Amino acid sequence: MALANGNIAVPVQAVIGLGIKVAWTDQDMDRAQAAARRPITWFGSRDEAADRYLRVSGLAGLVSAGDPAVESGLREQDGRWRLAMDPGAFAVGAPDMAQLMAQCQAPVTLARGEYDPMNTDDQLARLGAATITLPGLGHNAHVQSPELSLALLDAYQWRSAPAVVDPYQGPTVGPER
Repeated sequence: MALANGNIAVPVQAVIGLGIKVAWTDQDMDRAQAAARRPITWFGSRDEAADRYLRVSGLAGLVSAGDPAVESGLREQDGRWRLAMDPGAFAVGAPDMAQLMAQCQAPVTLARGEYDPMNTDDQLARLGAATITLPGLGHNAHVQSPELSLALLDAYQWRSAPAVVDPYQGPTVGPER
């Protein structure tokens, strides 16, 4: 949404946000700040680091520790392993979703997995964007069902009118329903 505010030279035709946390409590912010202050945790083996990565990324049970995607989440140094993400990233804070929506010059679709604990349908709908719930999926809907997640993108390809995806019917073109 930040790139679709009209202040950059790259045209943005549509924005799709899948699994974005849009509502933050004080407790959420306190946990994020505490996580940002933690030192990097080092692990004695790749397996230990991979196990931790899969748990913190919500991919445990969805992706195996040997999956090539896990490599991008790990760093090795002098025989020790850590997660690639710097804990300081948690200090960024909550995005001002209302402001991002107000400045966005492209149609926005916000989507979530039906069982995503990070947000609710109501929280997404309050932002005024087209909202979609992907049935049977959790926070990592794009991992659980790449096909259904890609349908969100397919709806905007080569179309002049904003598209809406009905997960039961597939992509359609036209006004929001």
